[in-house]
Amino acid sequence: MSADPSATSLSFLGATETVTGSKYLLTVGERRVLVDCGQFQGEKALRLRNWAAFPVVPATITDVLLTHAHLDHCGYLPALVKAGFAGRIHCTPHTLELATIVLRDAGHLQERDAEDAAVGGWSKHSPPRPLYDTQDVEATLPLLSAVDFDTDLVLGDGIVARWTRAGHILGSASIRVQTPGGAVLFSGDVGRVDHPVLRAREVPPGADYVVVESTYGDREHPQPRNLPHERLADAIRRTEQRGGSVLIPAFAVDRTEVVLQALGEMMRHERIPRLPVYVNSPMATAALDVYRAAATELRADVDPRSAFDVGDLREVRTADESRALTQGRHGPAIIISSSGMATGGRVLHHLERMLPDPRNAVVLTGYQAVGTRGRQLAEGATRLKIHGQYVGVRAEVVMDDEFSVHADASDLVSWVGDLRPRPRLVFCTHGERSSAEALAARLEKELRVDAVAPRLDEVVTIDAGRLDTALPTVLPAPATSPNLTVAIDGRTYAAAHLEADLRRVAGAGDDLVLTGTITLRLTPQG
Repeated sequence: MSADPSATSLSFLGATETVTGSKYLLTVGERRVLVDCGQFQGEKALRLRNWAAFPVVPATITDVLLTHAHLDHCGYLPALVKAGFAGRIHCTPHTLELATIVLRDAGHLQERDAEDAAVGGWSKHSPPRPLYDTQDVEATLPLLSAVDFDTDLVLGDGIVARWTRAGHILGSASIRVQTPGGAVLFSGDVGRVDHPVLRAREVPPGADYVVVESTYGDREHPQPRNLPHERLADAIRRTEQRGGSVLIPAFAVDRTEVVLQALGEMMRHERIPRLPVYVNSPMATAALDVYRAAATELRADVDPRSAFDVGDLREVRTADESRALTQGRHGPAIIISSSGMATGGRVLHHLERMLPDPRNAVVLTGYQAVGTRGRQLAEGATRLKIHGQYVGVRAEVVMDDEFSVHADASDLVSWVGDLRPRPRLVFCTHGERSSAEALAARLEKELRVDAVAPRLDEVVTIDAGRLDTALPTVLPAPATSPNLTVAIDGRTYAAAHLEADLRRVAGAGDDLVLTGTITLRLTPQG
């Protein structure tokens, strides 16, 4: 069987029932285009998916389209390249800059975590190995290719992509992909209308089908009752008075910049004491340099020369400087370190040191995914497991949820409502199931558009006239089955991976007629 050159399907390979691992596969005939290539984070069951065989053979993917540079949208790229992908990775110029920083940092952390696990003995693998290493990252970076906003990128076979500002982080975009079967718009992470640093998001051209994030699909962002970020300001004042330090786990890209801007404003208005502010993340300090140089993408009222000025700013770039800071040989201070959900990085060393001391405070500044240490802290955990050991939580834990630069539920409804033409069907993804389903219900009620929350690995047929649920794209072959062996040229092979890309074309009674392709990956035995 050969695939219909115009047949188009959409597979949800990540960011369903969770906010991590964004991956959407568009199959057009025999072409495969991946939109986002994120790493799964959070619960162990999700993290293990990073290690599973990719649902399709990576070498058969021709292009990757990136919405932005956060790890849950680009962090799996080196693993994809390691497994055989060699196509182009298209993204905006600032996403290219930031993704380079993010991926290099991720490769380094993967290697270091494997080394720490080997020394500490807390890994089940012997020896512990990274998902990918710095060599895999360096093999990935030359594949990145910059595309300007609001410019059509012609990929061939009737596929055209266009990036529109999403206002989430620097370089972030929604991507509209035109295919022979119809247009699909991927929201990426949608920013709030009033991002404190960046130019406002813009309305992309509409599409037949829309994939929209739903991180805050079931809730609204709180409005400050008095002064903005008063929870953070109050925590800093109390902590300084008792002689402690404040730790702010923050995403290295964008969240660090927004936090610095807020701290600077509070210091200038004497709402908080003028304390030294440490940014302890190589990725964050490198990203800060990119933001300072991105004047044309910042708000008109933001001066990049002074926007992130907090007076006594100390950028911790070397490992020796980080170790000295972690040891706590300083007076009261504010420490910003990644990752924002405390899943890894230098922030873990600070947590180990600071959590047992009741004089200190930890301020969480945004959404904390299920299964992360940040979520555990937000839910009142009294102990955290870090580097194989349990650490008591005696420090004060505060949540300042005014920092989020994700659109809330009303904002997402407005974003979909502004699209022209109106979508035929909306897929609510990148949110916990309750959040995605709540947004889908609200879109149907308020906008009268069909909306669903797809399942992981679900496949749908994209067609200008109809929409069908397809068969699963991936059918793993049982490794123990003696029937799945093949002899070729005198050598025996076992079926390691069975891949089907099929859709219903006809059927009478109980019969089912399918068209598409079946690919069998074989592994030599003996």
